[in-house]
Amino acid sequence: MTPNQESIDIVAFGAHPDDVELSAGGTIAKAVSEGKSVVLVDLTKGEMGSRGTPEIRLEEAKAAASILGASDRLNMELPDTLVSNTRENQLKVIQILRTYRPQVVFANAPQDRNPDHGHGSALIRDSFFLSGLVKIETKDNHGQLQEPWRPSHLLFYMQDTVFEPDLIIDITDHLETKEASMLAHASQVNVQTPGDEPETYISSPTFFESIRARTRTYGHRGGCTHGEPFKLGRAPMMLSSLDALFDRKIAR
Repeated sequence: MTPNQESIDIVAFGAHPDDVELSAGGTIAKAVSEGKSVVLVDLTKGEMGSRGTPEIRLEEAKAAASILGASDRLNMELPDTLVSNTRENQLKVIQILRTYRPQVVFANAPQDRNPDHGHGSALIRDSFFLSGLVKIETKDNHGQLQEPWRPSHLLFYMQDTVFEPDLIIDITDHLETKEASMLAHASQVNVQTPGDEPETYISSPTFFESIRARTRTYGHRGGCTHGEPFKLGRAPMMLSSLDALFDRKIAR
């Protein structure tokens, strides 16, 4: 690595400041507890959301990142509701991937209720591949050319639209941290007193309860109490050790 390159284990992208927490917060907390370093990257400020302001949401995002134990949280400041898979945006993502050189990348669901989720997912998917090409040039924040870097694994997390998962991660011991990170987005999630702002799909307490119910559903399917489902962006996944096949606490 050059002096201006860092090495982070996981980079988790979300189209909006609460996406990662809602869908992969338990997995991020688990990774940090196991000594992995994580950087969170929000594509937008969520400025078109019905509740909160960009300033409020930025502070909430910082608080949530701290709860999860993330090393850093960035915002790409792409326009909310207009996330697009353009070469300009790809180069911005590639610059981040080459800076942090992660082994694992998390991204939004490929298809979902909010168009930004699918568009953001495609942006990360294509940038993931392009980041490994020598002839695509990017510069770091010091103006130095970056070396190519393609991470090993790309995982899409489940959002509103259900898919058949390729992988379920046991988050039983990290559900409390996941939910605390969700609640840090107080303008968006589990809002008890809406005030003058409109109620939204995710502000209702029933939405918060549905997230917990989903972790129970996929935990049951995976043989644990609480689980988060993912789809592999690069399949098949290679195992360097058979130990993972014997990591079963609860029989199905």
